[in-house]
Amino acid sequence: MSGLDASFYLLEDENTPLHVASVIVFEGPAPSYGDLVRQTVSRLPLVPRYRQRVHSVPLNLGRPVWADDPHFQILYHVRHAALPAPGTGEQLRNLAGRVLAQRLDPGKPLWEVWLVEGLADGRWAMIAKVHHCMIDGVAGMDLMTVMFDMSPEHEIPGEPAAWEPEPYPSPAGLLLDAGRRSVTQPVKQFGDIARSAGIVRNARQLGSFALGLSRTTARFTRPSAGSLNGPIGPHRRWCWQDVPLADVKTIRAASGGTVNDIVLAAVTAGYRDLLNARGALGPGTIVRSAVPVSVRTTGERGELNNRVAAVFVNLPAGVADPLERLRLIREQTDDLKRSHQAAGAQTITRLTDTAVAPALLSLGARIPVRLRQDIVQTVTTNVPGPPVPLYVLGRKALAIHPYVPLTGGIRAATAIVSYCGTLHFGVNGDFDAMPDLEVLAKGVQGGISELLSIH
Repeated sequence: MSGLDASFYLLEDENTPLHVASVIVFEGPAPSYGDLVRQTVSRLPLVPRYRQRVHSVPLNLGRPVWADDPHFQILYHVRHAALPAPGTGEQLRNLAGRVLAQRLDPGKPLWEVWLVEGLADGRWAMIAKVHHCMIDGVAGMDLMTVMFDMSPEHEIPGEPAAWEPEPYPSPAGLLLDAGRRSVTQPVKQFGDIARSAGIVRNARQLGSFALGLSRTTARFTRPSAGSLNGPIGPHRRWCWQDVPLADVKTIRAASGGTVNDIVLAAVTAGYRDLLNARGALGPGTIVRSAVPVSVRTTGERGELNNRVAAVFVNLPAGVADPLERLRLIREQTDDLKRSHQAAGAQTITRLTDTAVAPALLSLGARIPVRLRQDIVQTVTTNVPGPPVPLYVLGRKALAIHPYVPLTGGIRAATAIVSYCGTLHFGVNGDFDAMPDLEVLAKGVQGGISELLSIH
């Protein structure tokens, strides 16, 4: 595993299941469970990682490694459920919330797919869970295009080809490999970091990055809505809202900025409504959001790993004027892009690859959370999905509702995926701390409507 992948694996605990997920709703009728199993098995040769499990190095002297699971059983990973009548969206969200609150078994390959029957209007759904140590948002979309079809034409797969796992790694072999990596990996990674640090190609770019970093640091000095932070438990609430992409493009044409700027403005409106309902909103209230940015190159598309860096944006929830909120967000995101802060964050993230011992990776990731839980209140991740329809066994996917996990101190997070002309917002919250999560979710959609009505 890379350092970043290993960090996601090692950070998981009983209150922090760290898988990314989605609920995909399909037109009916539902396929049989057997057909879905056979369809999934037929795609496994394209995704070898789905038959592999994580192995720890003895005495934790090296980062975890992937190796074939000699006991792999497809029926463990593809599961079957049904909603009682009438099969509403709320029932589906409640079921998904319970399924997604459960950790993936670390002794098995780290993924599950649930076939859910009984949705209203003859539809059905698929709940897909994959551990974050295996994929980020972009890799998840790449994986979906491999596992699904690009047209309704399909054939029911026959008997799967025989599969033989590679030999199970021995403890001695794992230790030997860890020792080799402890010497070669830091040297290689420092070389990669030096080559990737394009921000220092000349003095002007270096100056721009340094000034941008100082402004980013200054944004962290502003008090934020720390009341949103606190301990989390193992259970989750989950809401979603859908917004036509055409509406967002109309706002962008009139007000400028990017789709992501408008998405952040919508999330800001949601937190404004939430804090106002709690009596915790003031004119200067901000909600600080981590915003993952993909640093995946074209040549890295399709690889199952994490290639993201995080930048941070102060969401101006206390500002009443929606256009002013959008302007303040644009001002920050433009500055982050001009000063190459994502590239700097990528360089820092790559330093995790120089830490071979899992204890160092886990400690480095947990220290900021333990010292201060009120620095960052939320995560907002926006992933471009396929603009064309996807199919499973001839059934068209109608909607893709994304799910992003929570980490220590962060009680709510929002994932956004675009698919076939719609932005799908998935809002995840701690079950006990966020009983009013729906206020946040509805406020996100209200933020789009508010900006649209101005134009």
